[in-house]
Amino acid sequence: MTFLPSRAIALTIGPLAVHWYGVMYALAFLLAFWWLPRLAKMRKLAISGTDIEQLALGLILGVLIGGRLGFVLFYGLQYFIENPLQIFAVWKGGMSSHGGFIGVIIALWIFARSKRVSFLAIADIIVVPAAVGLAFGRMGNFINGELYGIITTVPWGMYFPGVEGLRHPTQLYAIAKDLLIALLCVMHLRRTSQSVIRPGETAAFFLILYGIFRFIVEIFRDQPYGFVSMMGWQMSWGQIYTLPIFVVGLVLFVEIRRKSLVVKRIGE
Repeated sequence: MTFLPSRAIALTIGPLAVHWYGVMYALAFLLAFWWLPRLAKMRKLAISGTDIEQLALGLILGVLIGGRLGFVLFYGLQYFIENPLQIFAVWKGGMSSHGGFIGVIIALWIFARSKRVSFLAIADIIVVPAAVGLAFGRMGNFINGELYGIITTVPWGMYFPGVEGLRHPTQLYAIAKDLLIALLCVMHLRRTSQSVIRPGETAAFFLILYGIFRFIVEIFRDQPYGFVSMMGWQMSWGQIYTLPIFVVGLVLFVEIRRKSLVVKRIGE
């Protein structure tokens, strides 16, 4: 058994290597398992311990499968077509938060349909541990020295192994972004649980915040996959993939508020 044998690996036990990225994912899943029953009370969801276990398992599979397939499809399709077995080499890194979103949505839809509970209400409580989980994932990136930013002269610029010049620590920016989103979503959940509950509003709020903050962080991030010109703007692939998230969140938020106003007027 060897502790901290390298920057990326936390522990080796014989031939088995435990990567820091895997440790971060495990911590995120444990946090979600502990937090979900408490968050469910804010949406008055009657979910049993068994339901929580099934939901947590579904989320784990959704994040891992969706995140990996998202990376394959969005960032390296040609390479993985030529090297299909590398799709399963997750220990080499390569996860997409956008793909993870899709995987989580599918897992939530399956769970809500099987348990006959509100998909939007479940989504409201998932976004909080999801945001914190994203922060854990970015901490794994920081430890691994990957997903760093562009060259900078700011006082908090950092050196990363094998990379030229001081760089924006965009992993830390992302961690701060995700923790702020989690805090704001918890505050929104608490506030709405004490007034009129509009299922899906907190989830929509999360999507809007994530879309805005992720778009901003991408400005400072190094872009190994290049840029795409859209209407005269040079945008990274991360920004392009984030735009639909923001649009869906905004449309959902407006629609939920509109329906709430319609119901209120009918009641009056």
